[in-house]
Amino acid sequence: MSILRAIGAPILVALSGLLGSAASAQQPPLKLGVLTDMSSLYADVTGPGSVLAAKMAVEDFLAKPHHMQRSIEVLSGDHLNKPDIASSITREWIDRDGVDAIVDAPNSAVALAVRNIVQTKNRALIVSGSSTSDLTGKACSPNLVHWTYDTYALATGVARAVVNSGGTSWFTLTADYAFGQAMEQDIKKAVQGSGGTVIGGVRTPINSQDFSSFLLQAQASKAKVVGLVNAGGDTITSIKQSVEFGIGARGQRVVATVLYLSDVHSLGLNVAQGLQFTESFYWDLNEDTRAWSKRFAARNSGRYPTALQAGVYSGTLHYLRAVDASDQSVDGKAVIAKMKALPTDDPLFGKGSVREDGRKLHNMYLFEVKRPADSAYPWDYYKLIKTIGPNEAWRSLSEGGCDFSRS
Repeated sequence: MSILRAIGAPILVALSGLLGSAASAQQPPLKLGVLTDMSSLYADVTGPGSVLAAKMAVEDFLAKPHHMQRSIEVLSGDHLNKPDIASSITREWIDRDGVDAIVDAPNSAVALAVRNIVQTKNRALIVSGSSTSDLTGKACSPNLVHWTYDTYALATGVARAVVNSGGTSWFTLTADYAFGQAMEQDIKKAVQGSGGTVIGGVRTPINSQDFSSFLLQAQASKAKVVGLVNAGGDTITSIKQSVEFGIGARGQRVVATVLYLSDVHSLGLNVAQGLQFTESFYWDLNEDTRAWSKRFAARNSGRYPTALQAGVYSGTLHYLRAVDASDQSVDGKAVIAKMKALPTDDPLFGKGSVREDGRKLHNMYLFEVKRPADSAYPWDYYKLIKTIGPNEAWRSLSEGGCDFSRS
């Protein structure tokens, strides 16, 4: 196992220019650990882009008036989508390197494992890459904020839209780990609540290269909708193979319950056109998202940000503001409490708040992938179908069942 250490020179230069005194030397550095997937199926949707997003958040925080009297370091680690490796990195970061907060944490099994360590050691965890709604339910923690999305919000928006348009019977292909299992349950509730039924499903291994047997079962089910309850590389592979099997051409509708900008870029509009999905961020949504995303792309080999990378930026920025408003305390529970007390406001997600259970509240959006003829410029991939307000998008506090007393 190796830990990749990435300390951004522009960050340190900006800080030294503002302080120019021995005050910062008297304070230990504030350390942020971007725990991410640098080499596997989520590397495009998080990975190096998430590390860049965290650095940009630090730079933008330091560029505005603040009271920070310490330098800020950004470290990165590759968890390889393995909870044991993620746990080992987290312990080493906290015990050896003095890391104060963990951000990103794609892969729900990873986030759940890291959550336990962070709470025990009283650090902060800002989850932007994991989606299981358990993080603000039975696995909630006073040391955790769940930022970008969750399985409830993703499932509810797209399931309601698809059922209401005639997709009343579903067969699911579910990634067999914490994210998929949580999403599958949320899909079933949303489909049934909208008047549809889930007539069957199959669990699939993560990072699979062959979905043929699973797709054949979906075809045989005669369900109107084949719901892909997976993400990243698994979504790309299963969509490509569904086209090869002619599932859509034979009348069944393929629905991606999780779809990222990088997935559409990899698939191409000829393959992805017409897919509907729920998402929390799109680079071309408004002037603020466009301006930031162009800055990001210029430093990311021309690749535009995914929602998860946007979530890293937004969550990191709010964490830094909370530390600054807490007299630079890095006490995990105290800083998370301050994140909940402060309203959120940034160019990517706009105005919002963090709820008592750690759920970040903002709009969600129902998008449809454009036809090739409708795409006017590079990365012009989505058509906005509906804006879903926070009251509709997120599970209620009472329904989630968060209870810190048993955490």
